[in-house]
Amino acid sequence: MTIMSLGRLTAPLVCVLIVCGGSVCGCSSQGGVTNQDDAVPGSEISAKIRSLDLAARESVIYHELTSGHTPSWMDDFQPVSVTRTVNGVEHTVTFSAAVDYFTVGTDDDPFLVPLSPQMAQRVADHYNASLPTRRMVDDIWNAADVKLAPQPIPPSDAMTTVPVFVEHNNTVQEQKKDRGVNVTQIVAGQKKDVVLSNRLTTQAGKVAIYGWHQLNGNAIQPLYTGHTDQWVDYSHGIRLVGNVVTIDGVAYDLVDVLTDAALAPLLSDEGAMTFTRYPTE
Repeated sequence: MTIMSLGRLTAPLVCVLIVCGGSVCGCSSQGGVTNQDDAVPGSEISAKIRSLDLAARESVIYHELTSGHTPSWMDDFQPVSVTRTVNGVEHTVTFSAAVDYFTVGTDDDPFLVPLSPQMAQRVADHYNASLPTRRMVDDIWNAADVKLAPQPIPPSDAMTTVPVFVEHNNTVQEQKKDRGVNVTQIVAGQKKDVVLSNRLTTQAGKVAIYGWHQLNGNAIQPLYTGHTDQWVDYSHGIRLVGNVVTIDGVAYDLVDVLTDAALAPLLSDEGAMTFTRYPTE
């Protein structure tokens, strides 16, 4: 199978294609609707959900998202390019990645909020985006402009509570401030990723997590599907990737690439993907 045998984009996807040297190389500015003029500070949002259960707090978070109460960088997706050989042929694949994990609040008062995979998928759908594979998480870390050292908090019963979410958020924001991060730089190392994995095809009701790379490039968290999809702790982050992928400068739908046996290895180390989205209910 040659690269041209894969169907090109057949349905409109909301994005702005990035042009590099005359060729399409990425997709930025997904479907978000940030409204900084009327944004609610992250500290106010975290206080609002502090005592709520998972379902109730995620309802609040989704309302904040759809009201545009997110930092300006949540609308910014930057290109990540990788060259890989498939069936003896070298290809350059480019996808777009959110510069940071899902965040609500304002530029000056952001709150990195962990989510269940169901809500993570709803957030991805809102941005006309997807969740990444394990291989894409590695690619994003390698391409990151700023790599932060992971800051684990000792495990406890409190690790799934909002106060610990806030504690970790504050630590990460201080790290970003110390590094002088700007809103167009991809930042990595601060969270584990909720990812797509073929393991979930036969493990309904689970969440797949991976990553939290140390500065030496080794991931603290190997691919793991042992938690239920209701387990949400402070270390989980939701990194979005765009639904448009380019291969050798030609645009394709991400899911088409991930489910194609010949081309999936460009973005997946599990072969063709049989699990490309989490259920939203």
